[in-house]
Amino acid sequence: MKLPATLVLLSAAVSIAEAQGAEIDLTVPRIPQQNNYPPNGPQLSANPPGNKSYEYIVVGSGAGGSPLAARLALAGHSVLLIDAGGDHGAIREVEVPSLYIGASERNELNWGYFVQHYTNETQTKRDRKLTYLTPDDEFYSGVNPPKGSQVLGNYYPRVGGLGGCTEHLALLPISPASTDWNHIKELTGDQSWDAEGMRGYFKGLENNQYLTSREDVNKAHGFSGWLSTTVEPLSLFTKDLKMVSIFLSAASSMGIQTDSLMNATRKVVDGFSSIAGKVLPLNYTADITNGLAKIFDYDINNDSPTRDSTEALCRIPLSINSPDWRRSSPRDWVYEIATAKNADGSKKYPLDIALHTLVTKVNFDNTVGDKPKATGVDYLYGEALYRADPRASSTNNTGAPGSISATREVIVAGGTFNTPQILKLSGIGPATELAKFDIPLVKDLPGVGGNMQDRYEVGVSAAASDNFTLFKECTFITTDDDPCYTAWSHPSDDPLAHGPYATNGIAIGLFARSSVAGPEHDLWVGGVPGLFQGYFPGMSRTVVTPSAKNYFTWLVLKAHSRNNAGTVNLTSANPRDTPRITFRSFGEGDPGRQADAAKDLRAAVEGMRWGIQVFDDALPLAGETLQRVWPPEEVSTDEQLEQWVRDEAWGHHASCTCPIGADDDPMAVLDGQLRVRGVEGLRVVDASAFPKIPGTFPVVAIYMLAEKAAADILADVK
Repeated sequence: MKLPATLVLLSAAVSIAEAQGAEIDLTVPRIPQQNNYPPNGPQLSANPPGNKSYEYIVVGSGAGGSPLAARLALAGHSVLLIDAGGDHGAIREVEVPSLYIGASERNELNWGYFVQHYTNETQTKRDRKLTYLTPDDEFYSGVNPPKGSQVLGNYYPRVGGLGGCTEHLALLPISPASTDWNHIKELTGDQSWDAEGMRGYFKGLENNQYLTSREDVNKAHGFSGWLSTTVEPLSLFTKDLKMVSIFLSAASSMGIQTDSLMNATRKVVDGFSSIAGKVLPLNYTADITNGLAKIFDYDINNDSPTRDSTEALCRIPLSINSPDWRRSSPRDWVYEIATAKNADGSKKYPLDIALHTLVTKVNFDNTVGDKPKATGVDYLYGEALYRADPRASSTNNTGAPGSISATREVIVAGGTFNTPQILKLSGIGPATELAKFDIPLVKDLPGVGGNMQDRYEVGVSAAASDNFTLFKECTFITTDDDPCYTAWSHPSDDPLAHGPYATNGIAIGLFARSSVAGPEHDLWVGGVPGLFQGYFPGMSRTVVTPSAKNYFTWLVLKAHSRNNAGTVNLTSANPRDTPRITFRSFGEGDPGRQADAAKDLRAAVEGMRWGIQVFDDALPLAGETLQRVWPPEEVSTDEQLEQWVRDEAWGHHASCTCPIGADDDPMAVLDGQLRVRGVEGLRVVDASAFPKIPGTFPVVAIYMLAEKAAADILADVK
């Protein structure tokens, strides 16, 4: 077999799953208590849209909307960027790389959807992290819900706020595979989607900080874009010999020669009478760090023709800005553009941002031309109006109504769940579904809300006999005197001076091809010091906590998954209500999809087998032991592991619900220019636009999509 990389980590917390039993059994309030530290910098205040029109209205400020709005405004066009949430880009959980899971559970940021992996109730309840609403109006996750509890589904956190999900994602800016772009080129016949040309958009947005332009011998990178990319110091991890042991085992499993590194490691061990639980001095681990750096020295964002199929155990670029080691995201870019001033104090760029503004529908003019023309949007103004927000009322229909007009285009960038919802509420979607809710039909597009795809992810976790030392002193801002936060926030040009919070916890990752892969990587296996079992309310309390730092997880991600049976359907005509989101994982209920499902299961099990092998072969350099706890060791045969994947796999890269398609495809929602078919003046620019789920991590693909959309729109103006 062949394999991939690394992922996810930690956050603030107070409770812990016991090492000998990592079962999920957790009850949390619907609106959890949280810290109230002041933001580290300025944030935009919320105001309703002004009484004026714009050339362009962009609905949604995430990975698609923010870069697009920025580019249009920089070109001199008036733009209104709308988001239903507020601006919280300067709070600690957003800025600090290590606290990103905490960002997913901030009340003011979190849009906590509950989705259905399966329609079959028996299969649904096999998931050990399934969430219920208890009779006491709390969230319970596990397999022993209190009597009278109601199944909600699987927790799927999104962000309602400026920057969208780029404010909580795990900071992994991995460029997509060439086939992702070339497929769209072949589908549409539009040569501008060619992978080689699309690479230019990546270079235009990247501000690479881990290479110099001289080191970038193939000119694969950009050095002046808005997204900073870097790698964290490997020496943060090599101060712990338990971590070194796991790294060496991973390298050996790939046939990499590690004898010299083992010798260097033994010298370190011989220099201490006891090293268990100790943070080793840098001068003791320099040879180990340098040796591992050479082994893992592969740039996964290179543009080699063989990049997408080359197995690589390597370090992972991170969307972190140095030297302050803060999250880098499009939120910062649109903030800078929206607040930029000329020398006389006047506004420099024609970009306005309307927050706490929930778009309820797109408006159309049917009197001009042979197609309805998008002319603007209706909205409701108010905080926490959308019912994915934990603070929203489930009964009160609050919000001040209003309308705003666009003279050129409306661009919907609400994401995979919200974009099809907005289109359907606007009268664009399957005619039969809209009729159920008495929504006037503007254009019958049966593909809206279908074709939904996601990754399959599953963790393999082990408990060490003592804590890993990376976060030894950290309290994850559960105390005012968190020494790791103090170190991170102190200005310094030395990355090590910022301490462990300067990393998202990702040390290395494996990109590989399973035995059932196509021509490109279909597995990513990432290592992180924490217990990561998927998404459920209160998850930040169990990953890494002030008292439990002895877990390590290999997170297996099945990329290029084959299932596209997911749907997003309206539950009412009320724009405050969340849609019904059903994935039908592994082709549930469709005999024609079972061969593909078997391949996806096979690949995920192969990834798990690799992680299990790494744990089994790790040498106890510091006298420690590693015991697999998730899945439990008794889950061991291929059949048992396959069932585990079917029961436990989750995703958080939902895509493809408003897909680009060929002109003769009745299920195509968009054309090759991202224009909604059958109407004028309306585009979609977000993850929902892809016909197939891209790459291993989609965010860079969405950024590139937004950059291309901006170029296409500006070309139309000319």
